Amino acid sequence: QVRLVESGGGLVQAGGSLRLSCAGSGRTLTIYTMAWFRQAPGKEREFVAAISGSGGITDYADSVKGRFTISKDNAENTMYLQMNSLKPEDTAVYVCASRAGATGRRRSDYLYWGQGTQVTVSS
Repeated sequence: QVRLVESGGGLVQAGGSLRLSCAGSGRTLTIYTMAWFRQAPGKEREFVAAISGSGGITDYADSVKGRFTISKDNAENTMYLQMNSLKPEDTAVYVCASRAGATGRRRSDYLYWGQGTQVTVSS
Protein backbone atom coordinates (compact mmCIF):
# COMPACT_ATOMS: atom_id res chain seq x y z
CA GLN A 1 0.00 0.00 0.00
CA VAL A 2 1.25 3.46 -0.93
CA ARG A 3 -0.15 6.65 0.56
CA LEU A 4 0.35 9.89 -1.37
CA VAL A 5 -0.13 13.41 -0.01
CA GLU A 6 0.12 16.51 -2.19
CA SER A 7 1.02 20.02 -1.08
CA GLY A 8 2.12 23.33 -2.54
CA GLY A 9 -0.97 24.48 -4.36
CA GLY A 10 -2.31 28.00 -4.13
CA LEU A 11 -3.29 31.17 -5.96
CA VAL A 12 -0.80 32.75 -8.34
CA GLN A 13 -0.94 35.35 -11.10
CA ALA A 14 -0.46 34.42 -14.72
CA GLY A 15 3.23 34.16 -15.51
CA GLY A 16 4.07 33.11 -11.97
CA SER A 17 5.45 29.87 -10.56
CA LEU A 18 4.51 27.21 -8.05
CA ARG A 19 6.14 23.99 -6.90
CA LEU A 20 3.95 21.06 -5.97
CA SER A 21 5.12 18.20 -3.79
CA CYS A 22 3.83 14.65 -3.46
CA ALA A 23 5.07 12.80 -0.40
CA GLY A 24 4.82 9.03 -0.41
CA SER A 25 4.67 6.67 2.52
CA GLY A 26 4.13 3.00 3.04
CA ARG A 27 6.69 1.79 0.53
CA THR A 28 9.80 3.21 -1.05
CA LEU A 29 9.04 5.07 -4.25
CA THR A 30 12.32 4.07 -5.89
CA ILE A 31 10.63 1.33 -7.86
CA TYR A 32 7.45 3.26 -8.55
CA THR A 33 6.62 5.34 -11.57
CA MET A 34 4.90 8.51 -10.43
CA ALA A 35 2.76 11.01 -12.27
CA TRP A 36 0.77 14.20 -12.01
CA PHE A 37 -2.73 14.54 -13.36
CA ARG A 38 -5.06 17.52 -13.16
CA GLN A 39 -8.76 18.07 -13.25
CA ALA A 40 -10.43 21.39 -14.02
CA PRO A 41 -14.09 22.02 -13.16
CA GLY A 42 -16.38 20.25 -15.61
CA LYS A 43 -13.51 18.47 -17.33
CA GLU A 44 -12.04 15.02 -17.20
CA ARG A 45 -8.84 14.29 -15.32
CA GLU A 46 -5.91 14.69 -17.70
CA PHE A 47 -2.29 13.60 -17.73
CA VAL A 48 0.32 16.26 -16.95
CA ALA A 49 3.67 14.54 -16.43
CA ALA A 50 5.25 11.27 -15.34
CA ILE A 51 8.64 10.12 -14.08
CA SER A 52 10.11 6.64 -13.88
CA GLY A 53 11.17 4.96 -10.65
CA SER A 54 14.83 5.85 -11.12
CA GLY A 55 13.96 9.33 -12.34
CA GLY A 56 15.73 8.75 -15.62
CA ILE A 57 12.67 8.85 -17.85
CA THR A 58 10.17 11.71 -17.93
CA ASP A 59 7.11 12.38 -20.05
CA TYR A 60 5.05 15.55 -20.41
CA ALA A 61 1.76 16.52 -21.92
CA ASP A 62 2.23 18.92 -24.86
CA SER A 63 0.31 21.62 -23.01
CA VAL A 64 2.95 21.85 -20.25
CA LYS A 65 6.14 20.87 -22.06
CA GLY A 66 8.83 23.51 -21.61
CA ARG A 67 7.01 25.12 -18.66
CA PHE A 68 6.70 22.30 -16.09
CA THR A 69 9.44 20.07 -14.73
CA ILE A 70 8.83 16.82 -12.88
CA SER A 71 11.46 15.46 -10.51
CA LYS A 72 11.85 12.93 -7.76
CA ASP A 73 13.88 12.63 -4.58
CA ASN A 74 13.90 8.94 -3.74
CA ALA A 75 15.81 9.53 -0.51
CA GLU A 76 12.94 11.72 0.67
CA ASN A 77 10.24 9.59 -0.98
CA THR A 78 8.92 12.74 -2.61
CA MET A 79 8.04 13.85 -6.12
CA TYR A 80 7.88 17.47 -7.30
CA LEU A 81 6.29 19.45 -10.09
CA GLN A 82 7.91 22.82 -10.78
CA MET A 83 5.41 24.92 -12.70
CA ASN A 84 6.64 28.08 -14.42
CA SER A 85 4.96 30.56 -16.76
CA LEU A 86 1.59 29.55 -15.40
CA LYS A 87 -1.52 30.31 -17.43
CA PRO A 88 -5.16 30.62 -16.35
CA GLU A 89 -5.87 27.39 -18.22
CA ASP A 90 -3.55 25.59 -15.80
CA THR A 91 -6.13 26.14 -13.07
CA ALA A 92 -7.16 22.73 -11.73
CA VAL A 93 -6.86 20.28 -8.87
CA TYR A 94 -3.51 18.57 -9.28
CA VAL A 95 -3.35 14.95 -8.17
CA CYS A 96 -0.35 12.67 -7.90
CA ALA A 97 -0.44 8.99 -8.71
CA SER A 98 1.91 6.03 -8.67
CA ARG A 99 2.28 2.56 -10.08
CA ALA A 100 4.82 -0.26 -10.05
CA GLY A 101 5.62 -0.25 -13.75
CA ALA A 102 6.66 1.88 -16.71
CA THR A 103 5.46 5.41 -17.27
CA GLY A 104 1.99 5.81 -18.74
CA ARG A 105 -0.51 8.53 -19.60
CA ARG A 106 -3.79 6.79 -18.85
CA ARG A 107 -5.57 7.12 -15.51
CA SER A 108 -6.13 3.37 -15.55
CA ASP A 109 -2.35 2.85 -15.59
CA TYR A 110 -2.08 4.06 -11.99
CA LEU A 111 -3.05 2.23 -8.83
CA TYR A 112 -2.41 4.74 -6.05
CA TRP A 113 -3.79 8.26 -5.91
CA GLY A 114 -3.54 11.26 -3.63
CA GLN A 115 -6.36 13.63 -2.70
CA GLY A 116 -5.14 16.57 -4.75
CA THR A 117 -4.10 20.18 -4.25
CA GLN A 118 -5.81 23.20 -5.83
CA VAL A 119 -3.88 25.44 -8.20
CA THR A 120 -5.56 28.67 -9.28
CA VAL A 121 -3.99 30.99 -11.83
CA SER A 122 -5.52 34.45 -12.13
CA SER A 123 -5.31 36.50 -15.32
